Amino acid sequence: MKVWLANPRGFCAGVDRAVKMVDELLTKSVDPVYVRHEIVHNRSVVDSLQARGAVFVEDVAQIPEGALAVISAHGAPPQVFHDAAARGLQLFDATCPLVSKVHLEVAAHAKAGRTVFLIGHRDHVEVLGTLGCYTNPDGGGIQVVQDPEEALTVRARDPAAVAYVTQTTLAVDAVRKVVSVLRQRFPALVGPHHDDICYATQNRQDAVRMLCRHCQLVLVIGAPHSSNSVRMVEVAQEAGVRARLIEAADALEPAWFDGIDDLGLTSSASAPEPLVQATLQRLRQWYPRLVVKTLGLAENKVFKLPTALVEMPDLHPTSRRSQRADLPDSTGAPR
Repeated sequence: MKVWLANPRGFCAGVDRAVKMVDELLTKSVDPVYVRHEIVHNRSVVDSLQARGAVFVEDVAQIPEGALAVISAHGAPPQVFHDAAARGLQLFDATCPLVSKVHLEVAAHAKAGRTVFLIGHRDHVEVLGTLGCYTNPDGGGIQVVQDPEEALTVRARDPAAVAYVTQTTLAVDAVRKVVSVLRQRFPALVGPHHDDICYATQNRQDAVRMLCRHCQLVLVIGAPHSSNSVRMVEVAQEAGVRARLIEAADALEPAWFDGIDDLGLTSSASAPEPLVQATLQRLRQWYPRLVVKTLGLAENKVFKLPTALVEMPDLHPTSRRSQRADLPDSTGAPR
């Protein structure tokens, strides 16, 4: 059997930055590091950080006053930052810069009084954070639009003052269908200067399409509650290729590969490279003559850590550096 390994795959720059922020705080401090929501949607990452002293909560009210705290890569509404300040938290914001860009767009539309259509999944934590960025009570408000059917029914206070933004981890084609309906109904619709769907999400979806030209089955490593992971599976299925989402190598079943000569393997933007290598190792146990080929080019985008974190003194001279999780950097290489 031949395995086609996709590039780019795995951690994007935003996820890499968020994980490194928690990693650095755990290294520099003996105190627990509290994180609002899972830092990224991946169980292995969360478990590794939790084992080293990270405490994951859903509400900053659960964090002791004055403690070290981190906002996850998915972002949070302004009210969360106000609540954190009221509790005197030492807060570090790991929101992906591309999510922050959407927050700024929403704030600008709110200031202009426009009605904003937020294309995304209603209950996703990123969407909840973005909704909270519309803070003008006299504006046209903000509404979630999940699909073209909902786009047919939404209303605007002033049809001439409308805009849209999107969740960053959606499938490009799905967003285009929703935007097409909105534009037909609201010709004055204002869109982002640049697409809100993040470059890493789009690149990984394109890599899946590339795999589909060679493979009879595509495996995507990621979490079932990870939006970008699920979208990658859907992209393969829409291309007419069977696809499965797995969290780790122990989910593999030999029967899946009956009759498969060419297998595609990739990982979502929130899945670390060691999970890919463990999957390849399991496949080699079953197929000793396995051939691995690589398609595409790796990404080299990097988001810098906040200056406040870089300059933060090491409060634990005999630090936890030796305990650091084997998580990859944005190039996919273990740190």
